[in-house]
Amino acid sequence: MKEIAQYVVNGLSLGALDALLALGVGLIFGVMRLVNFAQGAYIMLAGYVLFFTISAPWAVVIPLTLAAGVVLALVTERIAFRPLRGADGSTLMVASFAVAFLIQSLMVTIEGSGPKSIPIWPVMSDSVTLFGVRIAVLDLISIGTSACLLTGLWLFLTRTRTGLAMRAAAEDFEMLRFLGGRADRVIAVAFALSGLLAAIAGILLFSQTAVVEPGAGTNAVLIAFVATVIGGLGSVLGAALGGFSLGVLTTALQAALPPGLSVYRDAFVFGIVIALLVFRPQGLLGNRADAQRVV
Repeated sequence: MKEIAQYVVNGLSLGALDALLALGVGLIFGVMRLVNFAQGAYIMLAGYVLFFTISAPWAVVIPLTLAAGVVLALVTERIAFRPLRGADGSTLMVASFAVAFLIQSLMVTIEGSGPKSIPIWPVMSDSVTLFGVRIAVLDLISIGTSACLLTGLWLFLTRTRTGLAMRAAAEDFEMLRFLGGRADRVIAVAFALSGLLAAIAGILLFSQTAVVEPGAGTNAVLIAFVATVIGGLGSVLGAALGGFSLGVLTTALQAALPPGLSVYRDAFVFGIVIALLVFRPQGLLGNRADAQRVV
């Protein structure tokens, strides 16, 4: 029983991290119909900010990391994506790849391509025992952070004028474009939120790995994209649900597969994802129109 509880906690923790990764991707797609692979660069930057500032008090490091993610997201929106406003989805996607590789190349030029070790705060490696189950503090932080952010994002999208405008954009982006200045503000807020979510996810991710390198965000953004597709492109709630589902599925297969097959866990995970999309290409909460925009 304790072993099952341990797997449940592990699955929720991984699902919480995947949900945070997916939320940033889902948010931008919902507003702009853009699959923003530059989200990986935002995550990577969070790791380097941790690397450079980790010796400072955490009350300084965390705000700096969050601010760096928000600023980078806003800069890329203003310089790279705003001039392409109105372009088709494939052009925007190529632009997002270009932005991601540009930022990675700049980091290679500045810091080199080798991995950098991050001596994360000791509390992150501690654990507590609840009801006989040993739980890592980092797992509790991941689950709690994800729950708080999901609640806060839901309140923002349903109770504020800007949030309602973002939801309206997800329904009819052309109408948002006709609103002119309001469109710029709404899209800028969406990018700022995506940068914030990326930075938070980066803090949690690099607290687990304790290593950062220029390509560190690439795998994370691919996981985020898969989770967003599972949940349904265009649905922020779907992105979160897809992230949790992917994390729980990964952990469940790790526990259920025989030792000889556990090394092929990811192949089974993506096989199940493909099977799901064959029968429901729009994802769990998405619609076919949004799914077709990416094809």
